[in-house]
Amino acid sequence: KGPCGCPWAGTEEYRRRAAVNRNNVSLEALERTLESFRADPGGARRTNRVEGTWNLEPGRPQFEARVRFEGGEVVLEADQPTWQGGGGSRPGPMLYCLYGMACCYAATFATVAATLGVELKSLRVAAESDVDFAAVFGLHEGPIIEGVRLSVYVESDSPRDRLEEVRELATRRCPGVYCATHAIPVRTELHSG
Repeated sequence: KGPCGCPWAGTEEYRRRAAVNRNNVSLEALERTLESFRADPGGARRTNRVEGTWNLEPGRPQFEARVRFEGGEVVLEADQPTWQGGGGSRPGPMLYCLYGMACCYAATFATVAATLGVELKSLRVAAESDVDFAAVFGLHEGPIIEGVRLSVYVESDSPRDRLEEVRELATRRCPGVYCATHAIPVRTELHSG
């Protein structure tokens, strides 16, 4: 098997199949990326960055960030619910975290399925977590979040055991799941002036 999990990676059959777009995933682009990473493994490391501003002016969403990506940029805004002192005018940060987790897992699932030749008719992912806000507000020590639940709803003509294989690989390879299941050092730096 190749690094993408394809048993036929690098063969003529793979190149023929790589010309297709399966599950809204360009297999041709994936193959180019894999070839690039094989030639230069250091090129597989990327840094993602988001920098935002806390708005001090009442009546505005509390946080905004101009996020740049390959196709352009977009302004994302967040606002805490009113019971947390915000205006409730935008999704709060935890909803963005769950959105990121659901989106990342869906992308990984669809990509793994595509590379394994599994055609999807539909894919939907729900992410949820229970937050103990008493811990957030310092009323007691304990876990703020005890876990995240991902529910994957998929329609496909592939057999269930094949879909389970895709689920297991997606769970191992998803960066969002990795972040939630491994202790990743977080370093904060204060810059004042």
